[in-house]
Formats: sequence, C-alpha cells, structure tokens
Amino acid sequence: MDTPDNPAKRSRMLVSQFKQLQIYRDYEQAFREATGLPLSLRAIEAFDLQHAGDPKQNPFCALMAKSNQSCSACLQLQREVEQQASSEPATLRCFAGLCDSAVPIRMGENLVAFLQTGQVFFQNPTQAQFDKVARQLVKWGSEADLKSLGEAYFQSRVVTKKKYDSILRLLTVFARHLAAISNQLLVREEHSESPVVTKARNFIHEHQDDDLTLAQVAQSVNTSAYYFCKMFRKSTGMTFTDYLARVRVEKVKNLLLNPHKRVSEAAFEAGFQSLSQFNRVFRKLEGASPTMYRDQLQLVIAPR
Repeated sequence: MDTPDNPAKRSRMLVSQFKQLQIYRDYEQAFREATGLPLSLRAIEAFDLQHAGDPKQNPFCALMAKSNQSCSACLQLQREVEQQASSEPATLRCFAGLCDSAVPIRMGENLVAFLQTGQVFFQNPTQAQFDKVARQLVKWGSEADLKSLGEAYFQSRVVTKKKYDSILRLLTVFARHLAAISNQLLVREEHSESPVVTKARNFIHEHQDDDLTLAQVAQSVNTSAYYFCKMFRKSTGMTFTDYLARVRVEKVKNLLLNPHKRVSEAAFEAGFQSLSQFNRVFRKLEGASPTMYRDQLQLVIAPR
C-alpha cells in the first residue's frame, strides 16, 4: 500500500502539481512550437506510453501503439531509457530506428520525474530500413496496414544530432528549474490536512529562525511530541526535521539572491545552527553545495 512518503506516490503528486503551473504549460507549448517534437512530463514508475495523445506525436509511433507487440516493445524501450536516465539525460534507439530521450528531474539525491521527448531520426530513413521494420512487424503478427505505416514512417521528423543535443540541453535547464520548484511545492503543500497540522506549519514558518524543537512545535498545537510526530508525517510525508530543513533551505535560496549576502550569513539567518549541518542538508536537498548553487544562480540571473 502506498504511504505518503512512497517515492512513486510522491513523484505522481509532484508531476500533477507541475502540470498545473503556468510556467510548465507555457514551456510545454513553446517547446512543441519551436521544435515540432512531443514533450511529456512523467512520474517515476509510470507504465503508459509517454507521448500518447501528444499533438506532436510521431504518426508512425501512434500507429505502432495500436499493436500489442509493438506497443510492448515501445514500453520496454521507455523503461530502459528511464533506467539509464536516473542521473543524466539518456537517448536510446527503438527497433524502428527512432530515438527517444529522457531527462531526469532530481530533487537533491532523489529522482522525482522525467521530461521526455524524441520519436525522431538523426538521418533520413531509407526504404531498406522500413523493409526491415515491416518484416519484424509481420513476424510479430501485426495487423497494421503496411502501406499506411510506410507513409507515416517517412513522415517522421529528422533532426541533426547537433540540434537534438541542443534540445536536450534546453530540457536539462528546465528540469533544474522544476527541481527547484519541487522543493517549494513540498514545503507549501497543504493537502486536505487537519487544522492542527496547518497550525503547526504556520508555527514552523514563523519560528524557523529559532533553535526550534519538535517538543516546542507539539506544545504550540497542544499535543504530545509522539502524537504530533506521527500525525505530521502521515499528513506531509515528511518528518518534522526534514520539513524544517526544507523550509530553511528555501529561505537560504531566497537570501542568496542578494549577491552581497555571504553564504554563512544566509545559513544562520535561516536558522541553521552550524555550517557543517547546513552544508550537509543543502547538498542533500539541492544536489549541489551552497557555493556551487550560488554560482549557477548568478549565471542565470546575470545580465547579458
């Protein structure tokens, strides 16, 4: 049974929230219009075909999805490319010669979702290639019309490897943006939680700069520490310690927008009690040291 902190369930929740964000919808539309390629945002351990119903889905792939054997081959490729993309973008070629890619979205040390695109050739397909594909489909017992398949096959997008690599770099930048947003979503997520948990969240945000303890928060909502700990984790999917760390890291990230603010100052202002603790927590949640994060931030916001 899924629990609130089950990785797959957490991933599905984040993907659902991402898709409701205006920034994601704007990027999705711009990506499709600029590249002519499909784009999907997928939770980990998803089992459906990644581009089904996408307005830019390859027509050949859409026909393939109607055959059980070829659909199974597509799902297998999808699983393989996601396995290879656990830490960095990966691209694999399917039995028909089309390439699919997955770009990981990581929240610190944790993989939370994928951005996927593809269904392209890097070179113009040949008749010999299609003949080979057709023989494989006949071998699988596919009932698809080979004439229609051939027409769709040769309509597939052809993108140079250099241009495709640039497209994946764009997706990688956007994946980092979504990763940053994911932590904010987890901190702000209210669920359909009890008033006690909502009150506890508010107390934590108001006193995050203090040397805050679980006992203090439990006392603020008139519960025992044991009961509060159990209820808070059930509602948020996080322990009190993890939640407080995320709240403080978000404050540090906001403070670091000021180029004159020292990292150590930001850490203590956010409530961290030691730099070693701060560095360890920040790296775990953001996947980079505070200094590296600031350097990357300056590259993004620096005037051109």
